[in-house]
Amino acid sequence: MASSSSYNCPCAACKFLRRKCMPGCIFAPYFPPEEPQKFANVHKIFGASNVSKLLNEISPNQRDDAVNSLAYEAEARVRDPVYGCVGAITFLQRQVERLQKELEAANADLIRYTCNGIQPSVPMVVPPRQRAAEFNNSGGRGGGAGGGFYQTPSSYGFPYNYHSSWSDGYNPHGDGNI
Repeated sequence: MASSSSYNCPCAACKFLRRKCMPGCIFAPYFPPEEPQKFANVHKIFGASNVSKLLNEISPNQRDDAVNSLAYEAEARVRDPVYGCVGAITFLQRQVERLQKELEAANADLIRYTCNGIQPSVPMVVPPRQRAAEFNNSGGRGGGAGGGFYQTPSSYGFPYNYHSSWSDGYNPHGDGNI
C-alpha cells in the first residue's frame, strides 16, 4: 500500500477527481498513483462518494478486500455492462460443466476400451481372405505381393491387439471367416 504523503504525489482517486490529496485520504492506501484505471473504473460504476462512504463504514482490516472486490466488479461491468461478474461466473460454470461431461465421456470410453477389448474405429481396407494371404506372403508386415497397404495391429500404435475380440465370434466383415 503506497501512501501519497511519502511520494508527495496524489493518489489515483485524488488525481482523477482533481483535488489535493490530504495525509488522511481514505483512498490513498487502496488506489496508488500507479493504478489510475483501477479508480477510474470504480468511480464510473459506483461513484467516489459511495466508495468513500463504504470505506468509512467498514473496519480497516476489511477495506483492502472490499476495494479489490469493487475493482473487480467495476472492471467486469466495464467489459460487460449488462451481466458484469455474474456473466463471467456463469460462463466459467458452463465451461466447468462442459469439461466435466467431456471428462466423464472420456473416462467411459477408456473403461469400455480397456475392459471390453473394443475394436478401434480404424477402418479395415483389406477383406479378411486377402489380408491373410498378404500376411503370409510378406512375413507379417504388409508390403508383400498383395499390394502392401495392410498394416499389422502393432504398426497402428494401439496398446492392445484388436483382433482378440474376433476370437469371441465377432467378425466385422460378416463373411464367416474369423
